[in-house]
Amino acid sequence: MTSPTRRVRVLFDEAAIANRNEELAAAIVAAKPENLLVVAVLKGSFMFAADLLRALHRSGLSPQVEFVHLSSYRSGTVSSGQVAILRDVESEVRGRDVLLVDDILESGRTVVFAKDLLMARGAKRVLTAVLLEKPGKRAVTIDADFVGFTCPDVFVVGYGMDVAHEYRQLPFVGLVDHVSSEPDLFGGT
Repeated sequence: MTSPTRRVRVLFDEAAIANRNEELAAAIVAAKPENLLVVAVLKGSFMFAADLLRALHRSGLSPQVEFVHLSSYRSGTVSSGQVAILRDVESEVRGRDVLLVDDILESGRTVVFAKDLLMARGAKRVLTAVLLEKPGKRAVTIDADFVGFTCPDVFVVGYGMDVAHEYRQLPFVGLVDHVSSEPDLFGGT
């Protein structure tokens, strides 16, 4: 007997993500950042941040890169409402433009927490870039400066995002469709 597996349905495919990263990079360049430090919020944004950084390079920017590991989910699928710093930024942010990169803007708590933290440390300005935005889910007031895609109110996986530490490796953003006893059909629609 085969153990049950989850099927993942593609929501935003590789090509759409790649095209959108190029468009976001052009918009970020147009914002004329100075002495740019890109701060990627781990873990979910790692693939988006890497691809966006390469697109920024192709657009003529050479930012420094840092990481912050924040969590409001822990092992669940619903935000706890409390943001914890699991790994902090090590670089000086005082007087610099910072681009905060996160995977998804939903409640907004994580992005607001990180933005406020960087501003309190003296950043000249903090711009925000998110791959996905779920409108109508905010618990705090914030709008991202750069948004990849508007996402329906579903739990998404892939392209760095996970459920129980699975599916981060997928090259697309998808949603867990249902449980089946048949093999996963990654990439199917």
